[in-house]
Amino acid sequence: MSISPFSSTLKRWRKVRKFSQLDLSLEAGISQRHLSFLESGRSRPGKDTIIDLAEALQMPLRDRNIMLNSAGFNAIYKERALDDATMITVQNALQMTLDHHMPFPAVVVDNRWNLYMANEASNKLIDIVGQPDISLFDQDRLNIYRLTFNPKGLRPFITNWSEIANPLLLRLQREVSDDPQNTFLAELLEEAQALANTGDFTAADISATVAPVMSLNLKIHNTELKMFSMISSFGTALDVTASELKVETFFPADDATKSFFQS
Repeated sequence: MSISPFSSTLKRWRKVRKFSQLDLSLEAGISQRHLSFLESGRSRPGKDTIIDLAEALQMPLRDRNIMLNSAGFNAIYKERALDDATMITVQNALQMTLDHHMPFPAVVVDNRWNLYMANEASNKLIDIVGQPDISLFDQDRLNIYRLTFNPKGLRPFITNWSEIANPLLLRLQREVSDDPQNTFLAELLEEAQALANTGDFTAADISATVAPVMSLNLKIHNTELKMFSMISSFGTALDVTASELKVETFFPADDATKSFFQS
């Protein structure tokens, strides 16, 4: 019996999430027997069942559409450009967040860590590298991981590289695990690991750090800036584009850095 595209997709995502059939059946509210039949191709899924399974597996909206398509259903989550008229409320909310965070840096990135929006403080920080090299871009957008890890970007200005490289790699590694269909992230992780030149790393090594949050230290014109960041997203997004956007806001870690940005 040939396995259908839906069956193989479902089984792959269940293994990615490390669920047994019993675990997933309980999470999705269906019987284990029915789930077994779905994975073997003996049963054809209904649309509501696919939505319940995707929710239980915490799949990205883009991949939920793919799973629906694999079973012969139309995608239900729209993907609109950020400048689309129907996305004006999303764009306004993002711009408001960036503006309100001034005078400290804040950026909006997509699920590839490509820069979508930035406030004035962020643009000034990026300006210290001069005109960004073409190697720092992806899809005509500046890639934040390449900007951070590449010697042609911010890397020469980072004074605590040995402290932040592995935590940043671990964050990206977790995103690769959470979104296995995003092949670009996997390639970006390999690229960043090669550029980091920090050797092997483990979550245990990183969790042993003393500080409550990771600090990014930059030396600019003989002044060392110490910052930490917070990442937020739309928790109830029903649009693919909106669901993939993240806002990273940076905060001063000491009074000297706070005064620098305020001046």
